[in-house]
Amino acid sequence: MRVALVHDWLVTSGGAERVLETLTEMFPDAPIFTGVVDRRQLSPRLQSRKIVPSFVQKMPRSRRWYNRYLPFLMYAFEQFDLSSYDLVISSSAAVAKGVLTSPETVHVAYIHTPMRYAWDMYHEYRNQEAHGMTKILMGPIFHYVRMWDRLSADRADVLVANSHFVQKRIWKHYRRPSEVVYPPVSVERFRLSVNPGSYYLVLSRLVAYKRIDLAVLAAKRMGIKLLVAGDGPERVNLRQLAGPGVEFVGAVTDDTARDLIENARGLIFPGQEDFGIVPVEMQAAGHPVVAYGRGGVLDTVIDGKTGVLFDCQDVDAVIGAIRRAEDISWNPQSIRHHAYGFRPEVFETNMSRIIDRAIHSSNVPAE
Repeated sequence: MRVALVHDWLVTSGGAERVLETLTEMFPDAPIFTGVVDRRQLSPRLQSRKIVPSFVQKMPRSRRWYNRYLPFLMYAFEQFDLSSYDLVISSSAAVAKGVLTSPETVHVAYIHTPMRYAWDMYHEYRNQEAHGMTKILMGPIFHYVRMWDRLSADRADVLVANSHFVQKRIWKHYRRPSEVVYPPVSVERFRLSVNPGSYYLVLSRLVAYKRIDLAVLAAKRMGIKLLVAGDGPERVNLRQLAGPGVEFVGAVTDDTARDLIENARGLIFPGQEDFGIVPVEMQAAGHPVVAYGRGGVLDTVIDGKTGVLFDCQDVDAVIGAIRRAEDISWNPQSIRHHAYGFRPEVFETNMSRIIDRAIHSSNVPAE
């Protein structure tokens, strides 16, 4: 059976790329078709794979401006000739699910999220992050993007959501059912820590919608130590909000992130995410998570057992949740045990089941 993997773009190494890495382990001979690739940013595992970029790769500064080329990428993915493949698996938060396949080809689309900036967060992006001509053109362009995105969601035979939150968003925007398979998390690379550290941790890109300001202001008012790891356009604003106990350590390597997680007291996760791998990683080390109780954390954090959830995004709610976390006697082994439900082996088992069923129901021979 000939298998092809399709991914939006390969210019960073994040949660979506971890999913793709696991898929490459499941299908070691499958080439990867993508919009734009920057091999310098990839893990050694992905660097070694055959990667076929689209024509957008040759456009000016494509590895940096790939988001600006979104209309071109939508067209570019339709130009990939996948007619010789029996199975196509797309890993999509944007355009990868829009590839064209033959009636004989089974297409399973793993949806990290419907495009937030095109659907439910469109007005937030347009009003807060778009400027000048971009803001003027965003309206008519994204009207077309939404139509294409909705139609492209019908091209896959099976949709797989990375959380129940994304499953609801898929139904809302695409009106299609989907199955939930949680992303793979490398739980085993974290050591169990039975003693809480001296600091709370934020590990995130520093962008407005992640609401890191709530964690910074809460730590300032409480006088507790907070380490903020990560970088982004909000770093200057957050520094201005911070008190003496808040330390910004900037972007960190995977090894440094692991050390910060293992030695933390807990994680503060004040944004709403589609899934959120970092909360699972913190639980893998045996530490609790203080999180806004919406989005993917409802699948990954058990309130009162592996963390504390707060129900509104304001500083008082974060402070109340931290104080509640301080009053709980946590069981590190129990917290880590919960994280084991998100291991790569679980992802592989669940994806294989869905893929096998899709192949069987389509009568495509599996060799």
